[in-house]
Amino acid sequence: MAAVSDSSLMSTQMIVKSTGLNLKNGVFGVSLIPHRACRLNLRKLKCNNYNKVRIGVQAVMQVSVEEAESLSVSKDLELGFDVVSEGELRERGFLGLRKTKLVCTIGPVCSSLEDLEKLALGGMNVARLNMCHNTREWHKDVIRKIKQLNEEKGVCVSVMIDTEGSQHVVDHGAPTSVKAEDGSIWSFTAEKFEGSRPFTVQANYEGFSEGIKVGDEVVVDGGMASFEVIEKIGNDLRCKCTDPGLLLPRAKLSFWRDGQIVEENHDLPALTEKDWSDIEFGISEGVDFIAMSFVKDAGAVEHLKTYLSTKASRSIKVLAKIENLESLQQLEQIVEASDGIMVARGDLGVEIPLEQIPTVQEEIIKVCRQLNKPVIVASQLLESMVEFPTPTRAEVADVSEAVRQYADALMLSGESAIGPFAQKALSVLRMTSSRMELWSREENRHSSLHLPQLGSSLPDQIAEQICNSAAQMANKLGVDAIFVYTKHGQMASLLSRNRPNSPVFAFTNDYSTRMALNLQWGVVPILVDLSDDMDANVIKTIDLIKTKGMVKHGDAVLVVSDIIPTSAASAVFQSIQVKTVV
Repeated sequence: MAAVSDSSLMSTQMIVKSTGLNLKNGVFGVSLIPHRACRLNLRKLKCNNYNKVRIGVQAVMQVSVEEAESLSVSKDLELGFDVVSEGELRERGFLGLRKTKLVCTIGPVCSSLEDLEKLALGGMNVARLNMCHNTREWHKDVIRKIKQLNEEKGVCVSVMIDTEGSQHVVDHGAPTSVKAEDGSIWSFTAEKFEGSRPFTVQANYEGFSEGIKVGDEVVVDGGMASFEVIEKIGNDLRCKCTDPGLLLPRAKLSFWRDGQIVEENHDLPALTEKDWSDIEFGISEGVDFIAMSFVKDAGAVEHLKTYLSTKASRSIKVLAKIENLESLQQLEQIVEASDGIMVARGDLGVEIPLEQIPTVQEEIIKVCRQLNKPVIVASQLLESMVEFPTPTRAEVADVSEAVRQYADALMLSGESAIGPFAQKALSVLRMTSSRMELWSREENRHSSLHLPQLGSSLPDQIAEQICNSAAQMANKLGVDAIFVYTKHGQMASLLSRNRPNSPVFAFTNDYSTRMALNLQWGVVPILVDLSDDMDANVIKTIDLIKTKGMVKHGDAVLVVSDIIPTSAASAVFQSIQVKTVV
């Protein structure tokens, strides 16, 4: 049985200064009680008498020094700890846990149950399904396999569907990639036909060639291959390959003239009829994330979120993909409206100069962190591994830079979907991110990014300050881990926003919250039955983790909670505590 010593702390940042409130009657009818604030050192505990207050609103700092009683573990309390995090913790300890999350695009080469299991055990946190490719039945089969692995193998993999969006797409009709050779002549047509034709690609939009002239450049998938328009026949284009490369099934298309992208003013909806059908499919299959392609403004994101709130039986998070100029121009509004962001560098690199991609990526990551939204860096991270078993050194440096910028997640696209080395590519991401995180910690490279206040109400502001203070205290005290007990994941997200050295273990009794937190930097989401007795929750979960051999004598954990008690007896339900396993 694990016993814990309990020290509840108040941050010195939480001093109540003079305000316009009449404090004699408390805040919202709850009395204010002076307590003793403590400065904690893991070896020596020194208390100074300061007159602080605790505020009995939604967020409270409990201040006391007491010994926690050991409680017996309830048989009804099961710990939903995923086997991958459990294995990493046993092997590397708390600080060795990888914090950067990994997303894999699932394709034909990795869709078997065996291959999906290897990816899950190799560190895949989120499986992405690109709705541009494959059939509805294929997607349904993959989703059910992932859920089977979650249930039977003890992994925790969330499912994301990625909508096609309103875009120019061409398809050569073959099931795999086709090589376009230098000088070869190809026909781009809007004609509908089944199967494939030699040197012919089919566009998904009848007016795709409107306004295009002879001499214009056709760029496929952001530069995978390029063509020059040599003849226009009705709505069809006859083109000569100028930059040879691979044409993937359902590749994206853009047109350039005199070094600038050709602007097309087609009034295309943010979500097509096919997208809405795919969204309905995602709802019925219980996916965790929907990534929205070619977002131009916040209104489209808000519309989809409103729709999901009325149609879905549980929470589905909406991610906005930043991949065009319009989304960059409305970046902050889109980030605020969304539940997360994907930096689709491939398509974005078609619309802005290549040399601007690094700074734009860093700016998007910064804005997302300031607004407390998870961000995925995607596209061409290890592009060479679509064909080769090892990445280029430049690709590894690119991955390292995204980790150094504190992106929440990295994503494999073709590397896992169609390449023969999906597991190796995932291993490269895992090892590179782990090594870069270790280096950042050893070099004490704490991000100095200014985090603006997000909360508008007093309770939200206090909760935010608790999380900010908790992260700072965890770093200064060198605690082994941060435990957060949360219903909807907000405090876990706020802790992640601070990028603490210690991993954040988020205990929740809500399945949707657990799967959503799978995308948050440094958060290990754990599904567990929770009561409104926080002391019992803490002691029981520590007991269970110790029973599994994942904590040992002397380990210190910092505890934060936003569980609201059903009983009015306890005014304190948000607090910072430090507990040492004894």
